[in-house]
Amino acid sequence: MELAKYLIDIFLHLDKYISVIIASYGTWTYLLLFLIIFCETGLVVTPFLPGDSLLFAIGAISAIDTLDVKVLFIVLSVAAILGDSVNYAIGHRLGTKVFHADARFFKRKHLDRTQKFYEKYGGKTIILARFIPIIRTFAPFIAGIGVMSYTRFIAFNVIGALLWIGGFVFAGYFFGNIPTIKHNFTIVIMVIVIISVLPGFIEYLRHKKQAG
Repeated sequence: MELAKYLIDIFLHLDKYISVIIASYGTWTYLLLFLIIFCETGLVVTPFLPGDSLLFAIGAISAIDTLDVKVLFIVLSVAAILGDSVNYAIGHRLGTKVFHADARFFKRKHLDRTQKFYEKYGGKTIILARFIPIIRTFAPFIAGIGVMSYTRFIAFNVIGALLWIGGFVFAGYFFGNIPTIKHNFTIVIMVIVIISVLPGFIEYLRHKKQAG
C-alpha cells in the first residue's frame, strides 16, 4: 500500500523529483532516464514505470534546467529502440512459455490483449503501441514470438521510438513552461496519464461487453 502511494506521488510530482535528481546527480541524470525508458520498454516485468508523463516532464524541465533537450532526445530514443529490441529477443527466445493464467507478472490476459491489437493493426502495432501503456511493453515481446521478422520489426521500432520520444519530450520543452501549464503541472500530468491509458481501458470495456 505504501509503495503504491509512493509511486502515485512520483507520477503526480515528476517535476519536483526530477529537479532533485538533476541537482544531486547532474549529467548522471541522463543515464538514470536512459535506464528507466529502457526498462519500461525492454522488460515485460516493468510496465508500471512512468513513460509518457516522464517524457513530458523532463522535456519541460530541460527548457529551464541544465538538461539539453537534444541530448535527451538522442539518449532516450536509443534507450527506447534498444529496449524494444531486447524485448523482441526475449519474446523470440522464451515465447509463450512464461505466460500462464496464474502468473504474478506474466499475465496471459496481457498477451492475449496485445495479440488482438496485432490482429487489428498489423505491423503498425509497434508504432501505435508506443503511445499505450502496458501494450507498449508487451508488443515487441509478442512480435518476437513469431508475429514479425526482426528486419521488419526494427523499422517500425525506430519510427515508433522517434515519434514517441520526440513527441512527448519536445511537447514538454515547448509547452511545459507556459504559465497556465506550469502552474497546473500536476493536473497536466494526470491528464497525460489518463489519455495514455484511455485506449486500453476502452479496449477492455469492449472485450468485456463482447464476452458478456
